[in-house]
Amino acid sequence: MKYAIIGSGKIGTALARTFSSKNIEVAIANSRGLETLAPLTDELGPSVVPQSVQDACKAEIIFLAVPFSAHKDVAKQLKQWKGKVIVDTTNALHVTPEELGGLLSSEIVSQAFAGARLVKGFNHLSAAQLGTNPSLEGQRQAVFLSSDDADASAVVAAVTTRLGFAPVELGRLDRGGVPLHVVCGQPGGLLFQNLVKLG
Repeated sequence: MKYAIIGSGKIGTALARTFSSKNIEVAIANSRGLETLAPLTDELGPSVVPQSVQDACKAEIIFLAVPFSAHKDVAKQLKQWKGKVIVDTTNALHVTPEELGGLLSSEIVSQAFAGARLVKGFNHLSAAQLGTNPSLEGQRQAVFLSSDDADASAVVAAVTTRLGFAPVELGRLDRGGVPLHVVCGQPGGLLFQNLVKLG
């Protein structure tokens, strides 16, 4: 299974650090070019591999870590997204309810990546918190996941566990996943909640 992170901002960088800390290979790409990734990949070592956005899109599991407004630019990189799992880490914090047209932001992202299986996740924590909880016996940082595809959610949950987190699956986007979204201009109840799971 090949993994890629598209976006090297704060969340993309935090994800890359987490992959590196577990020595799990992951590609990382951004819209600014390979040379801009050199400082990060030099710091994190050989498990974090710089790639073009187009090459990173060849991975089976893609962590979308760009601003919500940029998701369509990424979606244009491939004509066919079938077979891919997109982990939507975006938050539509500065998007009006009118722009969303009554949909959750992840539903809009899913439409752009037609054919892919989308899982909402890794978006409820700030980059400064993601993967930084002290390692206490029996406690792992919770990462909430939501998807309309239960199999895709299970795949991402397995990766989440490998990365040292405790996945908490919430079910469908329009049900359990609502607290992971900005709704009517207000952050959902799980956004920015740094919680741990026991056991």
